[in-house]
Amino acid sequence: MFESRDHTQAMPAAHPRWLGDIGGTNARFGWQETEDGPITDVHVLPCADYASLQEAAMAYLALAHKDVPLSAAFGIANPVMGDAVAMTNHHWRFSVNELRLKLNLHRLLLLNDFTALALSLTTLPAANKHQVGGGQAAPDAAIGLIGPGTGLGVSGLLPLGHQNKWIPIAGEGGHVTLSATNDDEYALIKHLQQRYGHVSGERVISGTGLVDLYHALGDLHGGAARDIVTAADVLERASLEPASRANQAIDLFCAFLGSAAGDLALTLGARGGIYIGGGIVPRLGKRFNESPFRARFENKGRFKGYLEQVPTWVINSPVSPALMGASKALSLAIW
Repeated sequence: MFESRDHTQAMPAAHPRWLGDIGGTNARFGWQETEDGPITDVHVLPCADYASLQEAAMAYLALAHKDVPLSAAFGIANPVMGDAVAMTNHHWRFSVNELRLKLNLHRLLLLNDFTALALSLTTLPAANKHQVGGGQAAPDAAIGLIGPGTGLGVSGLLPLGHQNKWIPIAGEGGHVTLSATNDDEYALIKHLQQRYGHVSGERVISGTGLVDLYHALGDLHGGAARDIVTAADVLERASLEPASRANQAIDLFCAFLGSAAGDLALTLGARGGIYIGGGIVPRLGKRFNESPFRARFENKGRFKGYLEQVPTWVINSPVSPALMGASKALSLAIW
């Protein structure tokens, strides 16, 4: 995370706050008038429609009929390691300091979007999450977060004592090396390796990854229609043709996600549960419940019994919870 602030003036009033959740496909902005108040005036802007984050941000203010506040916090789908930001899955590049000055903000906090999402998990309403499989969350235990969208986000929360306080993780777990569990998966990964070299989790467990899975299945098993160019195309084909290669691709996608989520649970000791964010899984609906996800999540040999006790939830919220997480980040003294 990185904060840019005007140090010549005192810390500004806490509210109102301008909040953002910037992905590789869409930029979501919202507004919070008061502490613990709801996120209002939410607008979703396609990143491709704007030359820069500054341009998208100013377009939001015009749409929401808002003046620039003193403070803002934006989560972004990218590592944030200093002032310079170059997005992994989009062409926007900028300086956080320059962006703050151009937007006329007193304080701008930029953090990874999944770090922001992780900060929202402990207050996520029950109505905004759907459990897949069994298990019950252990109190005061680590919580994991993984989510496929334009890319693959990974984060989590580590408990700070027993005070219901948490330290969020800012990592890039979506880029760890993808592993196979059988010969068919090995053949798929080898095929993708010829194109990409390194095959990370994100190369398969993401929107573009779902398309690549579909095409790889076709290349290996008799050809696939190249009219499929987006994840939405794969989902539509699967719904129209239940026995299609698109459904095979979705099953593989869910299986790989299950393996990655299980790895995350073991790595963090996430007995507090694993949350699944991102825009793809909620669109699968009941199809995800019936997928290989949970079986693969638990399929870790001697630690199957351990993982059977870890709950997994799909986040399904009408408003991006990362916006509330960004607001929490502004309040945390650790920043």
